[in-house]
Amino acid sequence: MTARQIFTRFALGLAVPLIVYGQGPIDPRPSRTPQQPAESARATLHVDSTLVLVPVEVSDPMNRPVSGLQKEDFRVYDDKVEQTITSFSKENDPIAICLVFDVSSSMTTGTKDLREQRIAAQYFFRSSEPGDEYCVVVLASSAKVAIPLTGNASKADNEIMFAKPGGTTALLDGVYLGLNELKKSKKLRKALIVISDGGENNSRYTPGEVLQALRESEVLVYAVGNFGGNNTDSSYPDRVLLRGLTRESGGRMFPPTGIGTIYDFADKVIIDLRNRYVLGFSPTNAAKDGSYHHLEVKIVPPKGLPKLSAHWKTGYYAATQ
Repeated sequence: MTARQIFTRFALGLAVPLIVYGQGPIDPRPSRTPQQPAESARATLHVDSTLVLVPVEVSDPMNRPVSGLQKEDFRVYDDKVEQTITSFSKENDPIAICLVFDVSSSMTTGTKDLREQRIAAQYFFRSSEPGDEYCVVVLASSAKVAIPLTGNASKADNEIMFAKPGGTTALLDGVYLGLNELKKSKKLRKALIVISDGGENNSRYTPGEVLQALRESEVLVYAVGNFGGNNTDSSYPDRVLLRGLTRESGGRMFPPTGIGTIYDFADKVIIDLRNRYVLGFSPTNAAKDGSYHHLEVKIVPPKGLPKLSAHWKTGYYAATQ
């Protein structure tokens, strides 16, 4: 499959997301028997009849997290209607992290490349804090859950050292498996971290199916991209795929640009994950119709601060009767 075809599939997936069917393993793929998603999977944020909680990360022009902001510095819009922020806090709970580690041929062109990718992957486990959980999905021509959800960071760390490189890239399958594995965690904060060049060419699941699964989750997606000679081309289709997934979830993509190595960006992801505000509001539209609501967050920085950037999950499903 060409890069142009992947870009087209992803663009169509954003416009007309499909329903995700089945929870089985990637190989063989479950049949598409029409059915409705389980009721427990309908909420993309913490939503009940009166409250929506929106995690928000704020960074300055140097991509550094910004702390010390107050409730009055934020504005939240639900389907373009401004909402009253009724609760405000900083997240400090343990995190469930699933690492999606790409060892396909396009990511392992040299011994140095593979070594750097493994160092970046291991950093996430070596920076663990009490109560954190981890899982590992390894992908090449197919994807598999190499380490199911565990509180043992060293177990996940060891898996990275022995991942066998080579083959094509089932990136979307890897993301889908990671989202399913994170559903098993009871942690309030969940993150999927993808180390890949975005070169999708062998998945059974479509961009639309993965996007829908992402919308029905509470997972932030981060990508540490390694795009070779296309690091500075923002329209490069492989970058578009990863950027679309991270933006939809409220996470971020950190493509190496020559300023730092791939494992320098691993440090940025961890800092970002542990520095999030949580904005809560009671929707003015209280209809329990299960409809999808689009969210927007704006920042009104205190005087003297530069222009700040916010990252948040772009929507949620309303509660149902």
